[in-house]
Amino acid sequence: MNAFLVREDDGFTLVDTGVSGGGDALLEAAAEAGAPIRRIALTHGHGDHVGSLDELRGRLDGMLEVSMPEADARILAGEDVVEGKLPGSWPTVETQPDVLLGPGDRVGSLEVVEAPGHTPGHVAYLDTRDRTVLAGDIFTTLGGTAVSSHFTLPFPLVAMSTWDKERNLESARTLRALEPRLLAVGHGDALRDPASETVRAIERAHRALC
Repeated sequence: MNAFLVREDDGFTLVDTGVSGGGDALLEAAAEAGAPIRRIALTHGHGDHVGSLDELRGRLDGMLEVSMPEADARILAGEDVVEGKLPGSWPTVETQPDVLLGPGDRVGSLEVVEAPGHTPGHVAYLDTRDRTVLAGDIFTTLGGTAVSSHFTLPFPLVAMSTWDKERNLESARTLRALEPRLLAVGHGDALRDPASETVRAIERAHRALC
């Protein structure tokens, strides 16, 4: 599971928080990089992305702004946003977001890109300075680049946790159309110049759904 420190003039925006118990490692990484964590921006509400949120909020209270996509924030608050049981881990989270995100909103240099499918409210982030896309779980690169709705080995869990495979595929197309120079994903290595790999992944996912 990846979390990302995005440098801003006043410190870092932390995109996602990993699993529970990861606060020390994230704070140490920020300290080693020479700046404090000022903001947390979440791609979605699954436990492997919000697991250390409460820990970090408690340790950085008063100095930390938390932004979360609106639909997933409502799910974590116990609301029934969609019909039926949602796949994936939805932990109990005490932290209330300071900002509910919608498409086009900004968190520092990051522009919010609506990307539902893996979860109802999933978002990605476009760094407007260099066209890096932080894609959350729309794509994965463990064992090869794949759209997360496409069941693959050695990492099938991300597909098993995807709420709506067709919407997730459409979100993959949305992120591909941004023409990112770097694609940073929640699971696996980041991809430089990812155009050809993401096109092939989208084609495979499309065939699997047909």
